[in-house]
Amino acid sequence: MSSVRQEGKDTIIFVTKEDHATPSKAELVEEDPDEPYEERGLILPSGEINWNCPCLGGMASGPCGTEFKDAFSCFHYSKEEVKGSDCIEQFRAMQGCMQLYPELYPQEDEKSPSQTSQDSAEQTDVNSTSATSASEQDSGSTRPSTESSVES
Repeated sequence: MSSVRQEGKDTIIFVTKEDHATPSKAELVEEDPDEPYEERGLILPSGEINWNCPCLGGMASGPCGTEFKDAFSCFHYSKEEVKGSDCIEQFRAMQGCMQLYPELYPQEDEKSPSQTSQDSAEQTDVNSTSATSASEQDSGSTRPSTESSVES
């Protein structure tokens, strides 16, 4: 005989060998085309974009939702050889909007501009020093060719 226990949001079910011995009575239900969009993927069977897909993370409904929809639609329906190359203006508009809301759309690099330029200067100094010492060490040696021939 199985036992069921709730722990917070989780339901824990313990079953016995006897429970497993009987065939399952679960019925699989075919997908209903009228079911809510949230249960579908990003692209609906019709080929349209499902703006309610959780995979979009709310981007379609945020403060830049209109700009996001314009850019994403353009990319999705693009027929260009390089897909989306005709959507540069839409993506620029989306990026401009996102920069107005840095608390909602943080940049990948969270450093301040002064830190970034200081770090770049320090990295340049390190690279210069490394290049100088490497050239001093290699001054007497020959370097192998980096070109390779490809035979067909």
